[in-house]
Order: sequence, then C-alpha cells, then structure tokens
Amino acid sequence: MRRNILSMVFILCLTLIGFTFGLKSAAAKEIFDPGRASFSVRVNDQECPYRVLGVYVLPRETVTLKTAHDDGRRHYAVRVSSGELTPFSFNTWTWKAPSKPGLYPMTFTRRADGDTITLNMFVLVPASRVRKGVLNEFRIGEYPKQPFKGLPIYGKPKGFIQVTADTADARVSPHFRLSQFLCKQLCSYPMYLVLRERLLLKLEYLLEEVNRRGYSADTFYVMSGYRTPHYNRSIGNVAYSRHMWGGAADIFIDRNPKDGIMDDLNDDGKITVHDAAILYNIIEEIQDDPSYRPFIGGMGAYQSTKAHGPFVHVDIRGFRARWGKLTENPSLAKAKRSRPKGRENTD
Repeated sequence: MRRNILSMVFILCLTLIGFTFGLKSAAAKEIFDPGRASFSVRVNDQECPYRVLGVYVLPRETVTLKTAHDDGRRHYAVRVSSGELTPFSFNTWTWKAPSKPGLYPMTFTRRADGDTITLNMFVLVPASRVRKGVLNEFRIGEYPKQPFKGLPIYGKPKGFIQVTADTADARVSPHFRLSQFLCKQLCSYPMYLVLRERLLLKLEYLLEEVNRRGYSADTFYVMSGYRTPHYNRSIGNVAYSRHMWGGAADIFIDRNPKDGIMDDLNDDGKITVHDAAILYNIIEEIQDDPSYRPFIGGMGAYQSTKAHGPFVHVDIRGFRARWGKLTENPSLAKAKRSRPKGRENTD
C-alpha cells in the first residue's frame, strides 16, 4: 500500500512539473496579434478591417466612409482632427480633406464595445507642384510619358505623401510604419513617397499567414518600398517598376536576429535563396483563396548578392506575374515556369 502511495505521489509531482513547464512555455511563446478590429470601415472602394490604416487623398478631396460588418443597429462615434465630416446616411459619412498637406487622424469608435479603427488620413502634395522633376528640393525625376501597355495602374501619381521627422514613425497599418517605405536616395526631410493602401493590406494579410504557419515575425523587413523614378534609374532598374507607383515591396523575415538579413527559415545554418523560397511558397499556396483575390500581383524570389541577402518581391498590379533568377531547387519550380512575357519592364 505504501509503495502504491509513493508511486502515486511521484507521478503527481511529475505531472505538476510538466504542467508548470507547459504554462511557462506557453507564456513565453509570443502570440501574433493581427490587429484586426471587430468591424471594418470602407473608404471609397477600399475596405479596412484593421485598427489602423494609412489613407491618401488630395487637398479638398471628398471621400465616402462607411462602417461594414455590422447588423444595421450598431452606432459609431467618429472623431476627426480636421477637415469637414458630414453624416450622409446610417453609419455613412463624407469627409472633405483640409487644403494643407499633412497627417490628419480620424477615429471610428463602436459604442457597443468601444472597439476603434483609426484612419491616418494623409493629405498629399499634388503632383502638379513638381517642377522639372523636383518637389521642394527632393528629386523625384520623370515618370514615363506613356503608361505600360496603356494600363491605368501605370499612370502618373496624383500626389505625394510629405514625410517629416514628426510623421516618419506614423503607423500606416498595425505592423508597418511610414518610414519603412521611404526611397533610399540620400536626402533630408521633408521627403516624399507614393504608397498604396492595398499594398499595406496585402502585407498585413501575408504577415498574418506567415505567423499562422509558425514563422514568427512582427513585421516584414522592407528592403525596398517606394522608389522615385530618379532613384530607380540610378540603380539601373527596369523602366516600369511597380515600386515607382507605391505598389510594390521587396520583403523578408528578419526577426532572429534582427540584422537586416533574411532569417535562416529552413534551419540549415545558411542564409540562401532557399529561405526566400519558404516565404515565396507560402504566398504561392494562398493564391486561390477567395480572400486573397484583391491582392493578386507579381512575385519573384531573389538570391543573395554582395549588396543584399535573399528576398521576395511582391506587388499589387492586379494580375499574376512570376519571375526570378533562382537556383536549381524543386521548391522554386513554380516561379521558373510562369515568367510572363514583358515582365522585364515591370518588377
């Protein structure tokens, strides 16, 4: 009897130790918060399901705002820092932007539970203020006179976000800041850039998927976001790079350690294009998900060079395109098979 009691006590102790260790491990493991709200706000034709998003409008431009994913009985309080907010219909408003370029936060609060969405409204500097390729001493260069194949997405930008030392750190989505997308040309503030809301929504979608698959990342390292035509030409890149329209980002996971280089995602002790392939293939595998359809675009995986480590290019051109100078690796075969004609001008 005594032996049985001792055995039971021993087993109980082991169980308690295991349970305590499990609690500590669970607590130590980070849980990714996608930053989604319990409702969404539609700005013109773009829906924001996140608690924060950057939105870009021209001076005095009027936009329509509507809360979505509610049952028609929910009520919202809207707070604006400037501009003219006018109720239009139930849970729908119009907002006329101020005339002065800058950042004007707008917050939607659902009265039922206090959940909020903040739209960081950036009033742009109109493109008409660019003189001989220069905007307030910031060199932008010249956009192509003719859109690529006549596609509207390659038209000249309507305006530029003015970035100052005070606004560079502003959030443009839950896990990305404005400064991550600045062009790398050397200059001082104010700087200017073009950034698309849909690119931010795509990056957040991908970041959530990457974490769901077990690759911990609190953001993507954006190796290249916006490029002015001047800078794009100076590095010898293609004439119609989507980076010039604020709709592309060269990204990789840089979490452990944070050193400006892709993490060793496949744990082989080396940083190679095979690590980029993991990110590439995660994105490729969700292409047919209906929720991903708004984000269809170009993608390419790149090897390391003396200037940078491996990375993946993603964009929101609206149609599928694949390319990349890749090693002989079966996991990257999809990228090799689907390189489109004419891609060489549009990455």
